Amino acid sequence: MITDDVSGMGPLVARFARVGQRVRQADRARPWVLDTTVVVLVLLMFCLPDLLHHGGAGDGDGHEPHRFQFAFTQLPLAAVLALQAGLVLPLLWRRRQPLAAFAAIAVVFVLQWSLGAALRADVALFVALYSLALHGQLRRLPWACGVMAAGMVLVAVRVSPVVSVWDTLFFLLSTVIAALAVGLMVRTRRAQLAGLRERAARLETERDQRIRLATATERARVAREMHDIVGHNLSVIITLADAGVYATDTAPERGKEVLQVIGDTGRTALGELRRVLGVLREAADGARQAPELSPQPGLADIESLCDNVRSAGLEIVYRTVGEVDALDRGMQLTVYRVVQEALTNTLKHAGAGTQVTLSVVVEDERLAIRIRDDGPAGHPGPRNEEGHGLVGMRERAALYGGTVDAGPAADGGWVVEATLDLSPQGGAR
Repeated sequence: MITDDVSGMGPLVARFARVGQRVRQADRARPWVLDTTVVVLVLLMFCLPDLLHHGGAGDGDGHEPHRFQFAFTQLPLAAVLALQAGLVLPLLWRRRQPLAAFAAIAVVFVLQWSLGAALRADVALFVALYSLALHGQLRRLPWACGVMAAGMVLVAVRVSPVVSVWDTLFFLLSTVIAALAVGLMVRTRRAQLAGLRERAARLETERDQRIRLATATERARVAREMHDIVGHNLSVIITLADAGVYATDTAPERGKEVLQVIGDTGRTALGELRRVLGVLREAADGARQAPELSPQPGLADIESLCDNVRSAGLEIVYRTVGEVDALDRGMQLTVYRVVQEALTNTLKHAGAGTQVTLSVVVEDERLAIRIRDDGPAGHPGPRNEEGHGLVGMRERAALYGGTVDAGPAADGGWVVEATLDLSPQGGAR
Protein backbone atom coordinates (compact mmCIF):
# COMPACT_ATOMS: atom_id res chain seq x y z
CA MET A 1 0.00 0.00 0.00
CA ILE A 2 2.79 2.43 0.91
CA THR A 3 4.66 1.56 -2.25
CA ASP A 4 1.59 2.28 -4.33
CA ASP A 5 1.13 5.68 -2.68
CA VAL A 6 4.75 6.66 -3.21
CA SER A 7 4.70 5.56 -6.83
CA GLY A 8 1.48 7.48 -7.35
CA MET A 9 3.15 10.67 -6.11
CA GLY A 10 5.62 10.61 -8.97
CA PRO A 11 3.34 12.02 -11.69
CA LEU A 12 1.78 14.44 -9.20
CA VAL A 13 5.15 15.85 -8.17
CA ALA A 14 6.21 16.06 -11.80
CA ARG A 15 2.99 17.90 -12.65
CA PHE A 16 3.54 20.42 -9.84
CA ALA A 17 7.13 20.86 -10.98
CA ARG A 18 5.98 21.64 -14.52
CA VAL A 19 3.40 24.10 -13.22
CA GLY A 20 6.03 25.79 -11.07
CA GLN A 21 8.37 26.04 -14.03
CA ARG A 22 5.65 27.66 -16.16
CA VAL A 23 4.89 30.13 -13.36
CA ARG A 24 8.59 31.06 -13.08
CA GLN A 25 8.83 31.54 -16.84
CA ALA A 26 5.73 33.72 -16.86
CA ASP A 27 7.07 35.72 -13.91
CA ARG A 28 10.36 36.36 -15.72
CA ALA A 29 8.43 37.55 -18.75
CA ARG A 30 5.93 39.75 -16.83
CA PRO A 31 7.05 40.29 -13.20
CA TRP A 32 4.40 42.95 -12.60
CA VAL A 33 1.68 40.28 -12.77
CA LEU A 34 2.88 38.48 -9.64
CA ASP A 35 3.48 41.75 -7.75
CA THR A 36 -0.01 42.93 -8.58
CA THR A 37 -1.47 39.55 -7.59
CA VAL A 38 0.17 39.73 -4.15
CA VAL A 39 -1.24 43.23 -3.58
CA VAL A 40 -4.74 42.17 -4.67
CA LEU A 41 -4.69 39.11 -2.37
CA VAL A 42 -3.62 41.23 0.62
CA LEU A 43 -6.36 43.73 -0.15
CA LEU A 44 -9.03 41.04 -0.39
CA MET A 45 -7.92 38.97 2.60
CA PHE A 46 -6.86 41.67 5.08
CA CYS A 47 -8.08 45.10 3.96
CA LEU A 48 -11.61 44.28 2.87
CA PRO A 49 -12.66 42.76 6.26
CA ASP A 50 -11.56 45.95 8.07
CA LEU A 51 -13.62 48.05 5.68
CA LEU A 52 -16.70 45.82 6.06
CA HIS A 53 -16.54 45.92 9.87
CA HIS A 54 -15.54 49.57 10.11
CA GLY A 55 -17.46 51.20 12.94
CA GLY A 56 -18.53 47.90 14.47
CA ALA A 57 -15.82 47.63 17.12
CA GLY A 58 -16.32 49.23 20.49
CA ASP A 59 -20.08 49.78 20.07
CA GLY A 60 -20.76 48.38 23.52
CA ASP A 61 -23.44 45.92 22.39
CA GLY A 62 -21.89 43.14 24.40
CA HIS A 63 -21.56 40.70 21.56
CA GLU A 64 -17.75 40.52 21.92
CA PRO A 65 -15.86 39.00 24.88
CA HIS A 66 -14.82 41.53 27.44
CA ARG A 67 -11.12 40.93 26.93
CA PHE A 68 -11.39 42.05 23.29
CA GLN A 69 -13.18 45.28 24.19
CA PHE A 70 -10.05 47.34 24.66
CA ALA A 71 -9.78 50.87 23.46
CA PHE A 72 -8.61 51.18 19.86
CA THR A 73 -8.97 54.48 18.11
CA GLN A 74 -11.79 54.53 15.63
CA LEU A 75 -10.39 56.34 12.60
CA PRO A 76 -12.49 57.82 9.81
CA LEU A 77 -12.98 55.73 6.73
CA ALA A 78 -10.73 58.02 4.69
CA ALA A 79 -7.92 57.61 7.22
CA VAL A 80 -8.32 53.82 7.18
CA LEU A 81 -8.16 53.77 3.42
CA ALA A 82 -5.05 55.97 3.44
CA LEU A 83 -3.29 53.76 5.99
CA GLN A 84 -4.24 50.59 4.13
CA ALA A 85 -2.92 52.08 0.88
CA GLY A 86 0.31 53.08 2.61
CA LEU A 87 0.74 49.55 3.98
CA VAL A 88 -0.18 47.58 0.87
CA LEU A 89 0.74 49.56 -2.24
CA PRO A 90 4.54 49.57 -1.56
CA LEU A 91 4.40 45.80 -2.04
CA LEU A 92 4.23 46.53 -5.77
CA TRP A 93 7.98 47.24 -5.79
CA ARG A 94 8.97 44.84 -2.99
CA ARG A 95 11.21 42.86 -5.40
CA ARG A 96 12.71 45.74 -7.39
CA GLN A 97 13.33 48.01 -4.37
CA PRO A 98 12.88 45.82 -1.27
CA LEU A 99 14.51 48.27 1.15
CA ALA A 100 12.42 51.22 0.00
CA ALA A 101 9.22 49.16 0.18
CA PHE A 102 10.06 47.96 3.70
CA ALA A 103 10.92 51.47 4.87
CA ALA A 104 7.68 52.94 3.49
CA ILE A 105 5.53 50.24 5.09
CA ALA A 106 7.40 50.52 8.40
CA VAL A 107 6.76 54.27 8.55
CA VAL A 108 3.03 53.78 7.96
CA PHE A 109 3.00 50.91 10.48
CA VAL A 110 4.54 53.06 13.22
CA LEU A 111 2.21 55.94 12.38
CA GLN A 112 -0.84 53.68 12.55
CA TRP A 113 0.02 52.21 15.95
CA SER A 114 1.00 55.62 17.27
CA LEU A 115 -2.58 56.67 16.49
CA GLY A 116 -3.82 53.61 18.37
CA ALA A 117 -5.43 51.94 15.37
CA ALA A 118 -5.27 48.20 14.61
CA LEU A 119 -5.48 46.99 10.98
CA ARG A 120 -5.25 43.54 9.52
CA ALA A 121 -3.20 45.05 6.67
CA ASP A 122 -0.23 45.12 9.08
CA VAL A 123 0.64 41.73 7.63
CA ALA A 124 2.22 43.70 4.75
CA LEU A 125 5.15 44.55 7.06
CA PHE A 126 6.00 40.86 7.44
CA VAL A 127 5.72 40.36 3.68
CA ALA A 128 8.07 43.29 3.17
CA LEU A 129 10.58 41.82 5.65
CA TYR A 130 10.42 38.48 3.82
CA SER A 131 11.05 40.25 0.49
CA LEU A 132 13.97 42.20 1.97
CA ALA A 133 15.58 38.97 3.21
CA LEU A 134 15.01 37.35 -0.19
CA HIS A 135 15.86 40.14 -2.62
CA GLY A 136 17.66 42.85 -0.65
CA GLN A 137 21.23 43.37 0.50
CA LEU A 138 22.06 41.22 3.51
CA ARG A 139 23.96 44.01 5.23
CA ARG A 140 20.63 45.88 5.50
CA LEU A 141 18.93 43.12 7.48
CA PRO A 142 20.26 44.08 10.95
CA TRP A 143 18.82 47.57 10.49
CA ALA A 144 15.49 46.13 9.36
CA CYS A 145 15.42 43.73 12.31
CA GLY A 146 15.96 46.64 14.70
CA VAL A 147 13.05 48.50 13.15
CA MET A 148 10.87 45.41 13.41
CA ALA A 149 11.78 44.90 17.07
CA ALA A 150 10.89 48.52 17.87
CA GLY A 151 7.58 48.20 16.04
CA MET A 152 6.70 44.99 17.85
CA VAL A 153 7.44 46.65 21.22
CA LEU A 154 5.08 49.46 20.24
CA VAL A 155 2.32 46.96 19.44
CA ALA A 156 2.93 45.01 22.65
CA VAL A 157 2.58 48.19 24.71
CA ARG A 158 -0.65 49.11 22.94
CA VAL A 159 -2.30 45.73 23.60
CA SER A 160 -0.90 45.35 27.12
CA PRO A 161 -4.32 46.03 28.73
CA VAL A 162 -5.56 42.73 27.32
CA VAL A 163 -2.50 40.53 26.64
CA SER A 164 0.75 40.30 28.55
CA VAL A 165 3.56 42.27 26.99
CA TRP A 166 5.86 39.25 27.07
CA ASP A 167 3.30 36.96 25.49
CA THR A 168 2.67 39.52 22.76
CA LEU A 169 6.37 40.02 22.15
CA PHE A 170 6.93 36.25 22.00
CA PHE A 171 4.22 35.82 19.39
CA LEU A 172 5.19 38.86 17.29
CA LEU A 173 8.94 38.28 17.40
CA SER A 174 8.39 34.61 16.51
CA THR A 175 6.44 35.78 13.47
CA VAL A 176 9.26 38.17 12.57
CA ILE A 177 11.85 35.41 12.87
CA ALA A 178 9.69 33.09 10.77
CA ALA A 179 9.36 35.65 7.96
CA LEU A 180 13.09 36.35 8.10
CA ALA A 181 14.01 32.65 8.15
CA VAL A 182 11.74 31.78 5.22
CA GLY A 183 13.18 34.61 3.15
CA LEU A 184 16.76 33.57 3.90
CA MET A 185 15.96 29.90 3.24
CA VAL A 186 14.43 30.66 -0.17
CA ARG A 187 17.36 32.96 -0.97
CA THR A 188 19.86 30.23 -0.08
CA ARG A 189 17.96 27.65 -2.10
CA ARG A 190 17.88 29.90 -5.15
CA ALA A 191 21.59 30.60 -4.82
CA GLN A 192 22.28 26.87 -4.65
CA LEU A 193 20.15 26.22 -7.72
CA ALA A 194 21.87 29.05 -9.59
CA GLY A 195 25.24 27.59 -8.63
CA LEU A 196 24.16 24.15 -9.82
CA ARG A 197 22.92 25.57 -13.13
CA GLU A 198 26.17 27.46 -13.60
CA ARG A 199 28.20 24.36 -12.77
CA ALA A 200 26.11 22.26 -15.18
CA ALA A 201 26.64 24.83 -17.93
CA ARG A 202 30.36 24.92 -17.19
CA LEU A 203 30.60 21.12 -17.23
CA GLU A 204 28.69 21.02 -20.51
CA THR A 205 31.10 23.56 -22.00
CA GLU A 206 34.09 21.57 -20.73
CA ARG A 207 32.57 18.40 -22.17
CA ASP A 208 32.16 20.05 -25.56
CA GLN A 209 35.73 21.32 -25.39
CA ARG A 210 37.02 17.83 -24.55
CA ILE A 211 35.04 16.40 -27.46
CA ARG A 212 36.45 19.00 -29.84
CA LEU A 213 39.97 18.39 -28.51
CA ALA A 214 39.59 14.63 -28.87
CA THR A 215 38.23 15.10 -32.39
CA ALA A 216 41.15 17.33 -33.33
CA THR A 217 43.62 14.84 -31.85
CA GLU A 218 42.00 11.98 -33.75
CA ARG A 219 42.07 13.97 -36.97
CA ALA A 220 45.75 14.73 -36.48
CA ARG A 221 46.46 11.05 -35.82
CA VAL A 222 44.54 9.94 -38.92
CA ALA A 223 46.27 12.66 -40.96
CA ARG A 224 49.67 11.36 -39.85
CA GLU A 225 48.74 7.79 -40.67
CA MET A 226 47.32 8.75 -44.07
CA HIS A 227 50.37 10.83 -44.90
CA ASP A 228 52.75 8.03 -43.92
CA ILE A 229 50.82 5.44 -45.91
CA VAL A 230 49.91 7.44 -49.00
CA GLY A 231 53.05 9.56 -49.18
CA HIS A 232 55.49 6.68 -48.93
CA ASN A 233 53.72 4.22 -51.19
CA LEU A 234 52.92 6.78 -53.86
CA SER A 235 56.54 7.94 -53.91
CA VAL A 236 57.65 4.35 -54.42
CA ILE A 237 54.98 3.73 -57.09
CA ILE A 238 55.89 6.91 -59.01
CA THR A 239 59.60 6.08 -58.93
CA LEU A 240 58.95 2.52 -60.05
CA ALA A 241 56.62 3.71 -62.82
CA ASP A 242 59.30 6.06 -64.13
CA ALA A 243 61.83 3.26 -64.00
CA GLY A 244 59.38 0.91 -65.71
CA VAL A 245 58.94 3.28 -68.64
CA TYR A 246 62.69 3.31 -69.17
CA ALA A 247 63.05 -0.45 -68.66
CA THR A 248 60.33 -1.28 -71.20
CA ASP A 249 62.58 -0.18 -74.04
CA THR A 250 65.90 -1.54 -72.73
CA ALA A 251 64.98 -4.61 -70.63
CA PRO A 252 61.38 -5.81 -71.07
CA GLU A 253 61.79 -8.50 -68.40
CA ARG A 254 62.82 -5.79 -65.93
CA GLY A 255 59.71 -3.81 -66.82
CA LYS A 256 57.52 -6.79 -65.93
CA GLU A 257 59.25 -7.06 -62.56
CA VAL A 258 58.70 -3.35 -61.94
CA LEU A 259 55.00 -3.69 -62.69
CA GLN A 260 54.72 -6.58 -60.23
CA VAL A 261 56.39 -4.49 -57.52
CA ILE A 262 54.03 -1.59 -58.30
CA GLY A 263 51.05 -3.93 -57.88
CA ASP A 264 52.38 -5.29 -54.57
CA THR A 265 53.03 -1.77 -53.30
CA GLY A 266 49.56 -0.61 -54.32
CA ARG A 267 47.90 -3.58 -52.61
CA THR A 268 49.92 -2.94 -49.46
CA ALA A 269 48.90 0.71 -49.45
CA LEU A 270 45.26 -0.20 -50.08
CA GLY A 271 45.28 -2.67 -47.20
CA GLU A 272 46.73 -0.11 -44.81
CA LEU A 273 44.21 2.50 -45.94
CA ARG A 274 41.35 0.06 -45.35
CA ARG A 275 42.70 -0.63 -41.89
CA VAL A 276 42.85 3.08 -40.99
CA LEU A 277 39.52 4.01 -42.53
CA GLY A 278 37.76 0.86 -41.35
CA VAL A 279 38.08 2.02 -37.74
CA LEU A 280 36.20 5.22 -38.61
CA ARG A 281 33.46 3.65 -40.72
CA GLU A 282 30.05 3.21 -39.14
CA ALA A 283 27.16 1.11 -40.27
CA ALA A 284 24.00 2.71 -41.61
CA ASP A 285 22.11 1.87 -38.39
CA GLY A 286 24.66 3.71 -36.28
CA ALA A 287 26.41 0.59 -34.97
CA ARG A 288 30.14 0.56 -35.45
CA GLN A 289 31.36 -2.12 -37.79
CA ALA A 290 34.17 -4.46 -36.80
CA PRO A 291 36.82 -3.87 -39.46
CA GLU A 292 39.31 -6.53 -40.35
CA LEU A 293 42.40 -5.20 -38.64
CA SER A 294 45.97 -6.23 -39.27
CA PRO A 295 48.76 -5.56 -36.77
CA GLN A 296 50.44 -2.19 -36.95
CA PRO A 297 53.88 -2.35 -38.55
CA GLY A 298 56.88 -2.71 -36.24
CA LEU A 299 60.64 -3.17 -36.36
CA ALA A 300 60.25 -6.56 -37.99
CA ASP A 301 58.63 -4.83 -40.98
CA ILE A 302 61.49 -2.37 -41.55
CA GLU A 303 63.41 -4.97 -43.54
CA SER A 304 60.49 -5.45 -45.94
CA LEU A 305 60.16 -1.67 -46.13
CA CYS A 306 63.80 -1.44 -47.13
CA ASP A 307 63.30 -4.16 -49.77
CA ASN A 308 60.36 -2.22 -51.14
CA VAL A 309 62.38 0.98 -51.38
CA ARG A 310 65.39 -0.87 -52.83
CA SER A 311 63.20 -1.94 -55.70
CA ALA A 312 62.66 1.77 -56.42
CA GLY A 313 66.40 2.32 -56.80
CA LEU A 314 67.79 3.18 -53.37
CA GLU A 315 70.75 1.25 -51.92
CA ILE A 316 70.06 0.73 -48.24
CA VAL A 317 72.30 -0.68 -45.51
CA TYR A 318 70.24 -1.47 -42.44
CA ARG A 319 71.51 -2.53 -39.02
CA THR A 320 70.19 -2.74 -35.48
CA VAL A 321 72.05 -2.69 -32.16
CA GLY A 322 70.62 -3.80 -28.83
CA GLU A 323 67.40 -5.58 -27.84
CA VAL A 324 65.12 -3.97 -30.37
CA ASP A 325 62.60 -6.82 -30.27
CA ALA A 326 61.83 -6.05 -26.61
CA LEU A 327 60.31 -2.66 -27.48
CA ASP A 328 56.56 -2.30 -27.08
CA ARG A 329 54.28 -2.06 -30.12
CA GLY A 330 53.74 1.70 -29.78
CA MET A 331 57.47 2.38 -29.76
CA GLN A 332 58.04 0.04 -32.71
CA LEU A 333 55.32 1.80 -34.73
CA THR A 334 56.96 5.17 -34.00
CA VAL A 335 60.35 3.87 -35.18
CA TYR A 336 58.79 2.37 -38.32
CA ARG A 337 56.97 5.61 -39.24
CA VAL A 338 60.07 7.75 -38.70
CA VAL A 339 62.13 5.43 -40.92
CA GLN A 340 59.38 5.29 -43.53
CA GLU A 341 59.09 9.08 -43.72
CA ALA A 342 62.87 9.55 -43.92
CA LEU A 343 63.23 6.98 -46.73
CA THR A 344 60.29 8.55 -48.59
CA ASN A 345 61.96 11.96 -48.43
CA THR A 346 65.23 10.48 -49.64
CA LEU A 347 63.49 8.79 -52.55
CA LYS A 348 61.62 11.98 -53.39
CA HIS A 349 64.51 14.47 -53.13
CA ALA A 350 67.67 12.42 -53.80
CA GLY A 351 66.32 10.00 -56.39
CA ALA A 352 67.31 6.51 -57.44
CA GLY A 353 70.91 5.37 -57.04
CA THR A 354 71.30 7.07 -53.66
CA GLN A 355 73.02 5.11 -50.90
CA VAL A 356 71.32 5.16 -47.52
CA THR A 357 72.69 4.05 -44.15
CA LEU A 358 69.98 3.20 -41.61
CA SER A 359 70.67 2.29 -37.99
CA VAL A 360 68.42 1.66 -34.97
CA VAL A 361 70.38 1.54 -31.71
CA VAL A 362 69.03 0.72 -28.24
CA GLU A 363 71.28 1.79 -25.37
CA ASP A 364 70.08 1.65 -21.77
CA GLU A 365 67.01 3.94 -21.68
CA ARG A 366 67.61 5.59 -25.02
CA LEU A 367 66.78 4.63 -28.60
CA ALA A 368 68.57 6.36 -31.46
CA ILE A 369 67.53 6.30 -35.12
CA ARG A 370 69.87 7.61 -37.81
CA ILE A 371 69.11 7.74 -41.54
CA ARG A 372 71.81 9.25 -43.72
CA ASP A 373 71.96 9.42 -47.52
CA ASP A 374 74.76 10.50 -49.85
CA GLY A 375 72.50 12.42 -52.18
CA PRO A 376 73.98 14.54 -54.94
CA ALA A 377 75.63 17.87 -54.18
CA GLY A 378 73.06 20.49 -53.37
CA HIS A 379 70.51 17.85 -52.35
CA PRO A 380 67.96 20.17 -50.65
CA GLY A 381 66.20 17.64 -48.47
CA PRO A 382 62.76 18.43 -47.06
CA ARG A 383 63.71 21.56 -45.14
CA ASN A 384 61.66 23.76 -47.46
CA GLU A 385 58.68 21.42 -47.30
CA GLU A 386 58.16 21.06 -43.60
CA GLY A 387 54.59 19.83 -43.81
CA HIS A 388 52.98 16.73 -42.33
CA GLY A 389 56.14 14.67 -42.80
CA LEU A 390 58.73 16.25 -40.53
CA VAL A 391 56.05 17.62 -38.21
CA GLY A 392 54.51 14.14 -37.95
CA MET A 393 57.90 12.62 -37.09
CA ARG A 394 58.43 15.16 -34.33
CA GLU A 395 54.93 14.63 -32.95
CA ARG A 396 55.42 10.88 -32.82
CA ALA A 397 58.81 11.26 -31.13
CA ALA A 398 57.38 13.74 -28.62
CA LEU A 399 54.95 11.06 -27.39
CA TYR A 400 58.00 9.21 -26.06
CA GLY A 401 59.87 12.24 -24.81
CA GLY A 402 62.06 12.30 -27.92
CA THR A 403 63.29 14.70 -30.56
CA VAL A 404 63.88 14.63 -34.32
CA ASP A 405 66.59 16.63 -36.11
CA ALA A 406 66.95 16.80 -39.87
CA GLY A 407 69.44 18.69 -42.00
CA PRO A 408 72.32 18.49 -44.48
CA ALA A 409 75.29 16.33 -43.55
CA ALA A 410 78.74 17.90 -43.27
CA ASP A 411 80.15 15.84 -46.16
CA GLY A 412 77.07 16.07 -48.38
CA GLY A 413 73.71 14.41 -48.48
CA TRP A 414 71.03 14.52 -45.83
CA VAL A 415 70.75 13.10 -42.30
CA VAL A 416 67.78 12.49 -40.03
CA GLU A 417 68.44 11.70 -36.36
CA ALA A 418 65.72 10.79 -33.87
CA THR A 419 66.10 10.05 -30.17
CA LEU A 420 63.40 8.39 -28.05
CA ASP A 421 63.26 7.96 -24.27
CA LEU A 422 62.74 4.36 -23.17
CA SER A 423 62.24 5.09 -19.48
CA PRO A 424 58.73 4.32 -18.16
CA GLN A 425 57.98 7.97 -17.37
CA GLY A 426 59.25 9.26 -20.67
CA GLY A 427 56.21 8.92 -22.85
CA ALA A 428 52.96 7.11 -23.21
CA ARG A 429 54.27 3.59 -22.67
